[in-house]
Amino acid sequence: MALRLPRPHRFDVCVAVTGLLCGVLVWALGLYSNPGRALPGAWVLAPLAVMSVLELMRRTRPQLALSIGTVMLIADQFTRGNIVTVTMYTDLMYAAALYGSPSAARRLPVTTGLVTVAVTIGFVAWWRVPEALLIGFVTGVVSFAPAATGALVRSHRDAAETARLRAEQTALLAEMDRSQAVVAERSRMARELHDMVAGHLSAIAIHSTAALSLDDPVTSRDALGVIRENSVEGLAEMRRLIGILRDSSGDLEPAAAPTLDGLGSLVDGARANGLDVALDTAYGPLPTPVELAAYRIVQESLTNALKHACPGRVTVALAQLDGSLTVAVTSPYGDRDGPRAPGSGAGLVGMRERTELLGGTFEAGPEGPLWTVRATLPVTEVTEVTEVTEGDSA
Repeated sequence: MALRLPRPHRFDVCVAVTGLLCGVLVWALGLYSNPGRALPGAWVLAPLAVMSVLELMRRTRPQLALSIGTVMLIADQFTRGNIVTVTMYTDLMYAAALYGSPSAARRLPVTTGLVTVAVTIGFVAWWRVPEALLIGFVTGVVSFAPAATGALVRSHRDAAETARLRAEQTALLAEMDRSQAVVAERSRMARELHDMVAGHLSAIAIHSTAALSLDDPVTSRDALGVIRENSVEGLAEMRRLIGILRDSSGDLEPAAAPTLDGLGSLVDGARANGLDVALDTAYGPLPTPVELAAYRIVQESLTNALKHACPGRVTVALAQLDGSLTVAVTSPYGDRDGPRAPGSGAGLVGMRERTELLGGTFEAGPEGPLWTVRATLPVTEVTEVTEVTEGDSA
Protein backbone atom coordinates (compact mmCIF):
# COMPACT_ATOMS: atom_id res chain seq x y z
CA MET A 1 0.00 0.00 0.00
CA ALA A 2 1.54 3.31 -1.13
CA LEU A 3 2.19 6.04 1.39
CA ARG A 4 -0.07 8.98 0.68
CA LEU A 5 1.40 12.34 1.67
CA PRO A 6 -0.91 15.12 2.85
CA ARG A 7 -1.94 17.60 0.21
CA PRO A 8 0.20 20.76 0.48
CA HIS A 9 -1.41 24.03 1.40
CA ARG A 10 -2.08 26.48 -1.44
CA PHE A 11 0.17 29.09 0.14
CA ASP A 12 3.00 26.56 0.41
CA VAL A 13 2.67 25.79 -3.28
CA CYS A 14 2.93 29.48 -4.08
CA VAL A 15 6.04 29.80 -1.89
CA ALA A 16 7.70 26.80 -3.56
CA VAL A 17 6.98 27.95 -7.11
CA THR A 18 7.99 31.53 -6.40
CA GLY A 19 11.21 30.43 -4.72
CA LEU A 20 12.14 28.14 -7.60
CA LEU A 21 11.49 30.81 -10.25
CA CYS A 22 13.40 33.47 -8.32
CA GLY A 23 16.33 31.08 -7.77
CA VAL A 24 16.50 30.22 -11.47
CA LEU A 25 16.36 33.92 -12.33
CA VAL A 26 19.23 34.69 -9.95
CA TRP A 27 21.27 31.83 -11.46
CA ALA A 28 20.51 33.01 -15.01
CA LEU A 29 21.76 36.48 -14.12
CA GLY A 30 24.97 34.97 -12.77
CA LEU A 31 24.46 36.22 -9.24
CA TYR A 32 26.19 33.91 -6.74
CA SER A 33 26.75 34.15 -3.02
CA ASN A 34 29.93 32.02 -3.15
CA PRO A 35 31.52 32.92 -6.51
CA GLY A 36 34.90 31.42 -5.61
CA ARG A 37 33.73 27.80 -5.40
CA ALA A 38 35.12 25.27 -7.88
CA LEU A 39 31.86 23.56 -8.85
CA PRO A 40 30.21 24.91 -12.01
CA GLY A 41 27.36 27.40 -11.65
CA ALA A 42 24.67 24.89 -12.69
CA TRP A 43 25.26 22.91 -9.48
CA VAL A 44 23.42 25.57 -7.47
CA LEU A 45 20.18 24.41 -9.08
CA ALA A 46 20.24 21.05 -7.29
CA PRO A 47 19.94 22.40 -3.70
CA LEU A 48 17.54 25.03 -5.04
CA ALA A 49 15.22 22.42 -6.57
CA VAL A 50 15.24 20.23 -3.45
CA MET A 51 14.61 23.26 -1.22
CA SER A 52 11.64 24.22 -3.41
CA VAL A 53 10.15 20.74 -3.02
CA LEU A 54 10.68 20.94 0.75
CA GLU A 55 8.64 24.15 0.82
CA LEU A 56 5.63 22.02 -0.11
CA MET A 57 6.13 20.22 3.22
CA ARG A 58 6.69 23.29 5.40
CA ARG A 59 3.25 22.95 6.99
CA THR A 60 2.55 19.20 6.79
CA ARG A 61 6.03 17.78 7.57
CA PRO A 62 7.95 20.75 9.01
CA GLN A 63 10.59 18.85 10.98
CA LEU A 64 11.41 16.45 8.14
CA ALA A 65 11.62 19.37 5.71
CA LEU A 66 14.00 21.23 8.06
CA SER A 67 16.26 18.20 8.45
CA ILE A 68 16.61 17.67 4.71
CA GLY A 69 16.84 21.43 4.17
CA THR A 70 19.81 21.64 6.55
CA VAL A 71 21.64 19.06 4.46
CA MET A 72 20.80 21.02 1.29
CA LEU A 73 22.04 24.26 2.87
CA ILE A 74 25.37 22.63 3.67
CA ALA A 75 25.54 21.23 0.13
CA ASP A 76 24.84 24.71 -1.25
CA GLN A 77 28.02 25.95 0.43
CA PHE A 78 30.11 23.71 -1.84
CA THR A 79 28.57 25.32 -4.93
CA ARG A 80 28.77 28.94 -5.99
CA GLY A 81 25.71 29.52 -3.84
CA ASN A 82 22.23 30.91 -4.42
CA ILE A 83 20.77 33.47 -2.02
CA VAL A 84 17.24 32.19 -2.72
CA THR A 85 18.21 28.73 -1.42
CA VAL A 86 19.34 30.31 1.86
CA THR A 87 16.16 32.41 2.05
CA MET A 88 13.94 29.36 1.61
CA TYR A 89 15.91 27.58 4.34
CA THR A 90 15.12 30.41 6.76
CA ASP A 91 11.44 29.92 5.89
CA LEU A 92 11.73 26.20 6.66
CA MET A 93 13.29 27.06 10.03
CA TYR A 94 10.45 29.52 10.76
CA ALA A 95 7.80 26.95 9.71
CA ALA A 96 9.37 24.21 11.85
CA ALA A 97 9.07 26.43 14.93
CA LEU A 98 5.55 27.56 14.02
CA TYR A 99 3.93 24.34 12.76
CA GLY A 100 6.10 21.66 14.35
CA SER A 101 5.58 19.89 17.65
CA PRO A 102 5.55 21.95 20.87
CA SER A 103 8.84 20.41 21.95
CA ALA A 104 10.44 21.37 18.63
CA ALA A 105 9.16 24.92 18.98
CA ARG A 106 10.84 25.15 22.40
CA ARG A 107 14.02 23.38 21.31
CA LEU A 108 14.83 25.13 18.01
CA PRO A 109 15.58 28.65 19.37
CA VAL A 110 17.85 27.18 22.03
CA THR A 111 19.66 24.87 19.57
CA THR A 112 20.12 27.52 16.90
CA GLY A 113 21.26 30.03 19.50
CA LEU A 114 23.92 27.64 20.76
CA VAL A 115 25.00 26.89 17.17
CA THR A 116 25.29 30.61 16.44
CA VAL A 117 27.44 31.18 19.52
CA ALA A 118 29.61 28.14 18.74
CA VAL A 119 30.16 29.17 15.12
CA THR A 120 31.03 32.71 16.14
CA ILE A 121 33.57 31.60 18.75
CA GLY A 122 35.00 28.95 16.44
CA PHE A 123 35.64 31.26 13.49
CA VAL A 124 36.97 34.06 15.69
CA ALA A 125 39.39 31.60 17.30
CA TRP A 126 40.38 30.18 13.90
CA TRP A 127 40.74 33.35 11.82
CA ARG A 128 41.61 35.73 14.66
CA VAL A 129 40.22 38.68 12.73
CA PRO A 130 37.16 40.85 13.51
CA GLU A 131 35.56 39.91 10.21
CA ALA A 132 34.97 36.43 11.62
CA LEU A 133 32.13 37.91 13.64
CA LEU A 134 30.22 38.33 10.39
CA ILE A 135 30.11 34.55 10.00
CA GLY A 136 28.40 34.26 13.37
CA PHE A 137 26.03 37.09 12.48
CA VAL A 138 25.00 35.42 9.22
CA THR A 139 24.53 32.11 11.03
CA GLY A 140 22.22 33.82 13.54
CA VAL A 141 20.23 35.51 10.77
CA VAL A 142 19.80 32.23 8.88
CA SER A 143 19.02 29.97 11.85
CA PHE A 144 18.37 31.65 15.21
CA ALA A 145 16.32 34.64 13.98
CA PRO A 146 13.67 32.63 12.05
CA ALA A 147 13.47 29.99 14.79
CA ALA A 148 12.93 32.62 17.50
CA THR A 149 10.42 34.47 15.34
CA GLY A 150 8.45 31.28 14.66
CA ALA A 151 8.42 30.37 18.35
CA LEU A 152 7.25 33.88 19.27
CA VAL A 153 4.47 33.85 16.67
CA ARG A 154 3.42 30.39 17.85
CA SER A 155 3.33 31.59 21.45
CA HIS A 156 1.07 34.50 20.52
CA ARG A 157 -1.11 32.22 18.42
CA ASP A 158 -1.49 29.72 21.27
CA ALA A 159 -2.28 32.53 23.69
CA ALA A 160 -4.95 33.85 21.33
CA GLU A 161 -6.42 30.36 20.97
CA THR A 162 -6.44 29.93 24.74
CA ALA A 163 -8.17 33.27 25.15
CA ARG A 164 -10.73 32.30 22.51
CA LEU A 165 -11.46 29.00 24.24
CA ARG A 166 -11.73 30.76 27.58
CA ALA A 167 -14.15 33.26 26.05
CA GLU A 168 -16.23 30.42 24.60
CA GLN A 169 -16.29 28.68 27.98
CA THR A 170 -17.30 31.92 29.68
CA ALA A 171 -20.07 32.43 27.14
CA LEU A 172 -21.21 28.83 27.63
CA LEU A 173 -21.26 29.24 31.41
CA ALA A 174 -23.16 32.50 31.04
CA GLU A 175 -25.71 30.80 28.79
CA MET A 176 -26.05 27.95 31.29
CA ASP A 177 -26.56 30.46 34.10
CA ARG A 178 -29.14 32.30 32.00
CA SER A 179 -30.97 29.07 31.23
CA GLN A 180 -30.95 28.05 34.89
CA ALA A 181 -32.20 31.50 35.85
CA VAL A 182 -35.02 31.23 33.32
CA VAL A 183 -35.98 27.77 34.61
CA ALA A 184 -35.85 28.99 38.21
CA GLU A 185 -37.98 32.02 37.37
CA ARG A 186 -40.51 29.85 35.55
CA SER A 187 -40.70 27.53 38.54
CA ARG A 188 -41.16 30.49 40.87
CA MET A 189 -43.94 31.99 38.76
CA ALA A 190 -45.59 28.57 38.45
CA ARG A 191 -45.62 28.27 42.24
CA GLU A 192 -47.00 31.79 42.61
CA LEU A 193 -49.71 31.18 40.02
CA HIS A 194 -50.70 27.89 41.61
CA ASP A 195 -50.78 29.31 45.12
CA MET A 196 -52.73 32.42 44.10
CA VAL A 197 -55.42 30.79 42.01
CA ALA A 198 -55.70 27.13 43.02
CA GLY A 199 -57.58 27.82 46.25
CA HIS A 200 -60.16 30.03 44.59
CA LEU A 201 -60.73 27.64 41.71
CA SER A 202 -61.01 24.67 44.08
CA ALA A 203 -63.67 26.50 46.09
CA ILE A 204 -65.51 27.36 42.88
CA ALA A 205 -65.39 23.74 41.71
CA ILE A 206 -66.62 22.33 45.03
CA HIS A 207 -69.45 24.82 45.53
CA SER A 208 -70.60 24.61 41.93
CA THR A 209 -70.70 20.81 42.23
CA ALA A 210 -72.70 21.13 45.44
CA ALA A 211 -75.11 23.58 43.80
CA LEU A 212 -75.66 21.23 40.88
CA SER A 213 -76.14 18.15 43.03
CA LEU A 214 -78.58 19.68 45.57
CA ASP A 215 -81.98 20.90 44.47
CA ASP A 216 -82.22 23.61 47.13
CA PRO A 217 -82.58 27.30 46.16
CA VAL A 218 -81.00 28.52 49.40
CA THR A 219 -78.00 26.22 49.05
CA SER A 220 -77.61 27.18 45.40
CA ARG A 221 -77.79 30.88 46.24
CA ASP A 222 -75.16 30.51 48.98
CA ALA A 223 -72.94 28.49 46.65
CA LEU A 224 -73.25 31.14 43.94
CA GLY A 225 -72.25 33.79 46.44
CA VAL A 226 -69.15 31.85 47.41
CA ILE A 227 -68.40 31.21 43.74
CA ARG A 228 -68.68 34.92 42.92
CA GLU A 229 -66.47 35.93 45.86
CA ASN A 230 -63.75 33.44 44.93
CA SER A 231 -63.96 34.43 41.27
CA VAL A 232 -63.44 38.11 42.11
CA GLU A 233 -60.55 37.34 44.47
CA GLY A 234 -58.94 34.96 41.99
CA LEU A 235 -59.24 37.57 39.22
CA ALA A 236 -57.61 40.17 41.47
CA GLU A 237 -54.73 37.78 42.20
CA MET A 238 -54.30 37.08 38.51
CA ARG A 239 -54.18 40.79 37.69
CA ARG A 240 -51.56 41.36 40.37
CA LEU A 241 -49.41 38.52 39.02
CA ILE A 242 -49.75 39.81 35.45
CA GLY A 243 -48.69 43.24 36.68
CA ILE A 244 -45.55 41.73 38.19
CA LEU A 245 -44.74 39.92 34.95
CA ARG A 246 -45.23 43.01 32.79
CA ASP A 247 -43.27 45.36 35.02
CA SER A 248 -39.63 45.71 33.93
CA SER A 249 -38.26 47.19 37.14
CA GLY A 250 -37.95 43.75 38.77
CA ASP A 251 -38.78 45.18 42.21
CA LEU A 252 -42.48 44.45 42.59
CA GLU A 253 -42.07 41.24 44.58
CA PRO A 254 -41.93 42.83 48.06
CA ALA A 255 -44.95 45.06 47.44
CA ALA A 256 -47.04 42.25 45.94
CA ALA A 257 -45.93 39.42 48.23
CA PRO A 258 -48.28 38.56 51.08
CA THR A 259 -47.04 38.41 54.67
CA LEU A 260 -48.12 36.53 57.77
CA ASP A 261 -50.22 39.53 58.76
CA GLY A 262 -52.67 38.27 56.17
CA LEU A 263 -53.14 34.87 57.82
CA GLY A 264 -56.33 36.06 59.49
CA SER A 265 -57.91 37.01 56.18
CA LEU A 266 -56.68 33.75 54.66
CA VAL A 267 -58.29 31.71 57.45
CA ASP A 268 -61.51 33.75 57.20
CA GLY A 269 -61.66 32.94 53.49
CA ALA A 270 -61.19 29.25 54.22
CA ARG A 271 -64.00 29.39 56.76
CA ALA A 272 -66.24 31.11 54.24
CA ASN A 273 -65.60 28.19 51.92
CA GLY A 274 -66.82 25.74 54.58
CA LEU A 275 -63.68 24.75 56.51
CA ASP A 276 -63.56 24.64 60.30
CA VAL A 277 -60.14 26.23 60.91
CA ALA A 278 -58.26 26.88 64.15
CA LEU A 279 -55.26 29.22 64.03
CA ASP A 280 -52.46 29.13 66.61
CA THR A 281 -49.35 31.27 66.09
CA ALA A 282 -46.30 32.19 68.14
CA TYR A 283 -43.61 34.05 66.23
CA GLY A 284 -41.81 37.35 66.08
CA PRO A 285 -40.62 39.51 63.19
CA LEU A 286 -39.37 37.33 60.35
CA PRO A 287 -37.40 37.87 57.15
CA THR A 288 -39.59 38.54 54.12
CA PRO A 289 -38.69 35.27 52.29
CA VAL A 290 -39.62 33.23 55.37
CA GLU A 291 -42.93 35.07 55.74
CA LEU A 292 -43.81 34.54 52.09
CA ALA A 293 -42.93 30.84 52.20
CA ALA A 294 -44.89 30.28 55.42
CA TYR A 295 -47.93 32.13 54.05
CA ARG A 296 -47.91 30.15 50.81
CA ILE A 297 -47.52 26.83 52.66
CA VAL A 298 -50.53 27.63 54.85
CA GLN A 299 -52.49 28.81 51.82
CA GLU A 300 -51.78 25.65 49.83
CA SER A 301 -52.47 23.42 52.84
CA LEU A 302 -55.89 25.03 53.32
CA THR A 303 -56.57 24.59 49.60
CA ASN A 304 -55.72 20.89 49.85
CA ALA A 305 -57.91 20.57 52.94
CA LEU A 306 -60.78 22.19 51.08
CA LYS A 307 -60.36 19.74 48.20
CA HIS A 308 -59.60 16.51 50.03
CA ALA A 309 -60.16 16.70 53.82
CA CYS A 310 -63.00 14.97 55.62
CA PRO A 311 -65.39 16.99 57.80
CA GLY A 312 -63.67 18.14 60.95
CA ARG A 313 -61.32 20.74 62.34
CA VAL A 314 -58.30 21.95 60.41
CA THR A 315 -55.49 23.24 62.64
CA VAL A 316 -52.92 25.79 61.51
CA ALA A 317 -49.97 26.24 63.90
CA LEU A 318 -46.90 28.44 63.50
CA ALA A 319 -44.15 28.42 66.13
CA GLN A 320 -40.73 30.08 66.19
CA LEU A 321 -38.12 28.23 68.24
CA ASP A 322 -34.34 27.80 68.16
CA GLY A 323 -33.79 29.94 65.08
CA SER A 324 -36.46 28.32 62.91
CA LEU A 325 -40.14 28.75 62.15
CA THR A 326 -42.24 25.57 62.16
CA VAL A 327 -45.43 25.56 60.10
CA ALA A 328 -47.81 22.67 60.78
CA VAL A 329 -51.26 22.20 59.23
CA THR A 330 -53.39 19.15 60.13
CA SER A 331 -56.72 18.12 58.65
CA PRO A 332 -58.99 15.05 58.98
CA TYR A 333 -57.85 12.23 56.73
CA GLY A 334 -59.97 9.45 55.27
CA ASP A 335 -62.74 8.76 52.79
CA ARG A 336 -64.70 11.88 52.00
CA ASP A 337 -68.39 12.13 51.18
CA GLY A 338 -69.57 14.84 48.84
CA PRO A 339 -67.90 16.71 45.99
CA ARG A 340 -64.14 16.54 45.64
CA ALA A 341 -61.95 18.78 43.46
CA PRO A 342 -59.29 17.03 41.38
CA GLY A 343 -55.64 17.42 42.38
CA SER A 344 -52.42 17.26 40.37
CA GLY A 345 -49.81 17.03 43.15
CA ALA A 346 -48.31 20.39 42.13
CA GLY A 347 -49.19 21.87 45.51
CA LEU A 348 -46.99 19.49 47.49
CA VAL A 349 -44.17 19.95 44.99
CA GLY A 350 -44.43 23.74 45.30
CA MET A 351 -44.40 23.65 49.12
CA ARG A 352 -41.37 21.37 49.12
CA GLU A 353 -39.55 23.63 46.67
CA ARG A 354 -40.27 26.73 48.74
CA THR A 355 -38.95 25.04 51.86
CA GLU A 356 -35.79 23.68 50.20
CA LEU A 357 -34.99 27.07 48.66
CA LEU A 358 -34.67 28.43 52.20
CA GLY A 359 -32.65 25.43 53.39
CA GLY A 360 -35.49 23.97 55.48
CA THR A 361 -37.18 20.60 55.75
CA PHE A 362 -40.61 19.57 54.57
CA GLU A 363 -42.79 16.52 55.12
CA ALA A 364 -46.41 15.72 54.35
CA GLY A 365 -48.44 12.58 54.87
CA PRO A 366 -50.98 10.78 57.04
CA GLU A 367 -50.44 10.54 60.79
CA GLY A 368 -53.20 8.37 62.14
CA PRO A 369 -56.57 9.98 61.40
CA LEU A 370 -54.94 13.27 60.35
CA TRP A 371 -53.13 14.49 57.28
CA THR A 372 -50.17 16.59 58.41
CA VAL A 373 -48.12 19.13 56.51
CA ARG A 374 -45.04 20.26 58.43
CA ALA A 375 -42.32 22.63 57.24
CA THR A 376 -39.34 23.94 59.20
CA LEU A 377 -37.94 27.21 57.84
CA PRO A 378 -34.59 28.55 59.12
CA VAL A 379 -34.69 32.11 60.46
CA THR A 380 -31.46 34.05 60.20
CA GLU A 381 -32.27 36.44 62.99
CA VAL A 382 -34.08 35.19 66.13
CA THR A 383 -36.20 37.93 67.63
CA GLU A 384 -38.52 38.23 70.59
CA VAL A 385 -41.51 35.92 70.14
CA THR A 386 -45.03 37.27 70.39
CA GLU A 387 -48.00 34.96 70.79
CA VAL A 388 -51.33 35.16 69.01
CA THR A 389 -53.88 32.43 69.48
CA GLU A 390 -57.22 32.00 67.75
CA GLY A 391 -58.73 28.72 68.73
CA ASP A 392 -62.32 28.45 67.62
CA SER A 393 -63.84 28.94 64.23
CA ALA A 394 -66.37 31.67 63.71
